[in-house]
Amino acid sequence: MGTLSILLRPFKQFCYHRRMKLISWNVNGIRAVVSKGFLEWFAKEQPDILCLQETKAHPDQLGFELTHPAGYHAYFSHSKAKKGYSGVVTYTKKEPLKVSEDIGIEAFDQEGRIVMTEFKEFILFNVYFPNGKASTERLQYKLEFYEAFLKHIEALRKKGKKIVFCGDINTAHQEIDLARPKENEDVSGFLPIERKWIDRVIKKGYIDSLREFHPEPHLYTWWSLRSGARGRNVGWRIDYIFLQKELKKHLKDAYIMPDVRGSDHCPTAVTLTF
Repeated sequence: MGTLSILLRPFKQFCYHRRMKLISWNVNGIRAVVSKGFLEWFAKEQPDILCLQETKAHPDQLGFELTHPAGYHAYFSHSKAKKGYSGVVTYTKKEPLKVSEDIGIEAFDQEGRIVMTEFKEFILFNVYFPNGKASTERLQYKLEFYEAFLKHIEALRKKGKKIVFCGDINTAHQEIDLARPKENEDVSGFLPIERKWIDRVIKKGYIDSLREFHPEPHLYTWWSLRSGARGRNVGWRIDYIFLQKELKKHLKDAYIMPDVRGSDHCPTAVTLTF
C-alpha cells in the first residue's frame, strides 16, 4: 500500500493542476454584440475569466443575463464623464480576493477603463487603453495613461504581486502586427512613441503571450469596418494579453479567435495551469 501511494503521488499532483482559460475581447458595444450571438458564444466557451472592453454601457442599462450570468461574478467599470462611452467588464467563475476600478488618478479613472481583480495566483487588469487618433490632446492623454498604468503595476510588482494585464492596447507593436505598416507610420496606433512603450513593457519583464507560441505574420485582432478589410485580412493586432515573466511557466497556450464575429475586434486568449 505504501509503495502504491508513492507511485501515485506524481499522478495525483498532476491531476490537481487547474487549467484556466482567460479570454479578452473588445466587443465595441456589449448591447450590440448580444444581438449577434454573444450569449451563446459565452455559454459555449465557458472561460474561467472573460474580460470585455468598450462595453459602452452602464450596468443599469443591461439585462440580468449580462449583469448576473449563470456561474459568474461580474465586475463593471463605466464612464462617469460620458454615457455610452468606453467601459469594461470582467466575468470570473472564481470570486476575486479584491476588486478595484481605478489607479488613483481621476483624469483616467472617470473614463471607466480598468477593472482589477486580484486572485491568489495573480492580479489581473482588464484595460481599455485610450485611442489617440482623434486629436493631439487625446494622443497625449493616451501616452500619459500608458505611463501611469505602467507605474501602477510596477509598484504592485515591487510588493511581490504577480501581474497579468489584457485588453485593447490600441497600438500595434511591430511591423508584423499590422498589414500595412509603411502606410501607417504616421498614424496613432503605430507611432514610434507608442510602440516604444510596448518595448519598455517587454524590457521590464512582461511577456507578449501570443508571440510565445505564434511568431508568424498575418495575426490580427482588429479590422476596419470599411472596404471589406476583415474578409481580406487587412488588419492590426492591437489586443494583447501580457503576463510577467515569473508566470511564464504557467502559460500553456495563447491564440486569437478570428472566426468569432460580432465586433470589429476578435477575442484573444490564453490557457494557464496552476
